[in-house]
Amino acid sequence: MSDDHTHVQEFFGSRAADWDRRFPDDGPAYAAAVAELGLRPGDRVLDAGCGTGRALTPLRAAVGPSGLVLGADLTPAMLQAAVRAGRDRDGRLLLADVAALPLRSRSLDAVFAAGLIAHLPDPAGNLRELARVVRPGGVLALFHPIGRAALAARQGRQLTPGDLRAEPNLRPLLAGSGWNTTAYIDEDGRFLALAVRAG
Repeated sequence: MSDDHTHVQEFFGSRAADWDRRFPDDGPAYAAAVAELGLRPGDRVLDAGCGTGRALTPLRAAVGPSGLVLGADLTPAMLQAAVRAGRDRDGRLLLADVAALPLRSRSLDAVFAAGLIAHLPDPAGNLRELARVVRPGGVLALFHPIGRAALAARQGRQLTPGDLRAEPNLRPLLAGSGWNTTAYIDEDGRFLALAVRAG
């Protein structure tokens, strides 16, 4: 396991038990972001870096009983918290690294990724892996329930020009990884970048 993986697992593993209690009001923001994906009944969707599975319930509602919902995370404690919350009823949970997903190429219609991009050791390569498992024309949502400035303030840091989520950085990163950006929203109440899998 790489040092990056160990760091991510240690960071989230130690916070998994009370993660949902720390952020109790995020549910509506997750539901609104899932709605932006434009999912239809029967679609197949992955919550990449699903954590405690807060997106699984709105994803299941969007794709219905005939759809497929997967939640993949690198941290066992986060997946255990998802099970304790009963969210495994809404999607199948996978202990998996988004750098090497155990999924067939072009097998999904969409990927939802909340708070993931800041924790990717190889953003371009990892976004290419997400593109690999999505059909051409499928959708990616990079989401956070608060915007970049609000998140930086919460973490006691300043925004920098090198911030990966800044639009001038994110658009070319996505384009070079097989995604065409269709929307970019960065406001206090949410961060959302939508992209379509290139042909």
